[in-house]
Amino acid sequence: MGKTAEEFLTDAEQKVFDQRHRQIINFNIGRYDTAVERGLSRLANLENSKRKGHVIKWRSMENLDKYLIEFEANFQKRGGKVIWANDVEEAQQEILKIMQRVGAKSAIKSKSMVTEEIHLNEFLEANNIESLESDLGEYIVQLLGQKPYHIITPAMHLSKEDIAKLFHEKFNTPPDSTPEFLVAKARELLREKYLQADVGFSGGNFLLADTGSICLTENEGNARLCTTFPKTHIAIVGIEKIIPSIADLDIYWPMLATHGTGQNLTVYNSILSGPRQPGETDGPEEMYVILLDNGRTNLLAQKEQRQGLYCIRCGACLNGCPIYRNVGGYTYNTTYSGPIGSIITPHMKGMEEFKHLSNASSLCGKCTEVCPVKIEIHKMLLLNRRDSVNEGLVTGMEKFGWNWWKRAMKKRKLMDFFGGKMKNFLLKKLFKKTWGHYREMPQVAEKSFSQQWKERHKEE
Repeated sequence: MGKTAEEFLTDAEQKVFDQRHRQIINFNIGRYDTAVERGLSRLANLENSKRKGHVIKWRSMENLDKYLIEFEANFQKRGGKVIWANDVEEAQQEILKIMQRVGAKSAIKSKSMVTEEIHLNEFLEANNIESLESDLGEYIVQLLGQKPYHIITPAMHLSKEDIAKLFHEKFNTPPDSTPEFLVAKARELLREKYLQADVGFSGGNFLLADTGSICLTENEGNARLCTTFPKTHIAIVGIEKIIPSIADLDIYWPMLATHGTGQNLTVYNSILSGPRQPGETDGPEEMYVILLDNGRTNLLAQKEQRQGLYCIRCGACLNGCPIYRNVGGYTYNTTYSGPIGSIITPHMKGMEEFKHLSNASSLCGKCTEVCPVKIEIHKMLLLNRRDSVNEGLVTGMEKFGWNWWKRAMKKRKLMDFFGGKMKNFLLKKLFKKTWGHYREMPQVAEKSFSQQWKERHKEE
């Protein structure tokens, strides 16, 4: 077992029995569940919408090369610049070149998981460039020196009392401040930063091939400020975010909003098609889109598993997953946590190091049930497990154990060779550590069901 897998098991065991953590997460996800249920009830034909979203994404991924080139051509027509980055290092170096050329000393960011993927804040700070998060949740975890806990809600693991305490320590606000007061304080602290920042960063919820545009959807308005006031705007977007047409937003924007937060639509929806044009009063003087691969083509090459690239990052599978709700977001030790992270991370960052994530599932299928684009997530988890075995990434002891289990299951005589006492002894001897410190091993009956059945019918 690799170090990453060992860390996952250790961290998971601690979090599962952290009652305060569980209470906060269940409370916060419970509020989302209520809102999402109400939001979904407003959709006339949910299943049909999911199928339509799935088919559009299928077409996008099957023709990814064509749509990306179309996006690039249309974006460049309006003065935008496109940069292709194969991995994290390439993306970082291209960003640094832009920052150095414009003499940037500060940057402000809107919420973006792909910037977390390339460790943007840490990279900029290492090069003496101030980088500030403007999304409230991201700003809070940045103050704590942490990473986002959840795809949609970065500070989901914190209570309002935790945040009030943080602001009291950092900004000397009253320790019993209300959420409204804390939001007003954050607005006061951040507002000037939009005007002072040399470069604004964003991600992109969707890339539109036919118009050469990036789409941003948010609830705070900070993305609009990040992409409007700074003279240079850099959008970093995964290549899988491409969709064929602006007309497809009529399905994706409502589905993303309802599954993510329960809203009919998020408050601010922006379509950006390049830098400021002649006659326009606002917008950046320069706009770049960095198209990031970073392992996505590895997943695209897997015909059975490329569905993982259909994800629109709504976070619904995280909220529905019983594993995520117990072990929490940080335990996964990846940018994308929960069920969707468990199926894409082994392909993007290496099966050998992250194959254990595909086993962090009860296979209940809730993730598949709630997915707005009908990704068969629980099936993908099983396929990842298959691939890890086929690639020889399992221990000799594991192979030996499963081989004997298979042989025994196929022959009733082997299953009944040992009695209950011996089976209980072997379970305690062989699986005590892997079963967990806080659980007792199950007790096997002295006689198997088959033996009891034969004896009962013999007596009759």
